[in-house]
Amino acid sequence: MKTSPLQNIARIILGSFMTFAGVSHLTFQRQEFIAQVPTWLPDNAQFIDFVVLSSGVVEIVLGLSMIFLIKHKVKVGLALALFFVLVFPGNVSQYTNGADAFGLDTDQKRLIRLLFQPVLILWALWSTGALNYVVNRFYKK
Repeated sequence: MKTSPLQNIARIILGSFMTFAGVSHLTFQRQEFIAQVPTWLPDNAQFIDFVVLSSGVVEIVLGLSMIFLIKHKVKVGLALALFFVLVFPGNVSQYTNGADAFGLDTDQKRLIRLLFQPVLILWALWSTGALNYVVNRFYKK
């Protein structure tokens, strides 16, 4: 799927952001990410740490894939969009439980973050050409 220079720049920016976020899961923002683990998951410190570390590894893989797997960018865009959907319950949990993390220390800030999740999904789909792929595949038959 051919993408424009603007889409390619947006893809690389998102990939860089995801790689940075993944590294931060493993290092300096680990405690912040722990605050996002949904409270309905088992309350076990080792399990919660595993969730944070494994999601960080997934973010690094997806981020680097966004940047370097150009021939597979549609698949990577679909995978990243799915990842954003799958981590959304963590954002909802942070909002409903009033957990402070990443400077999100008010309900208003946490709500704004929830509203930003669809933007990330669309960014992943648009910047990789996956949005056009889905539209052409399913809606233009």
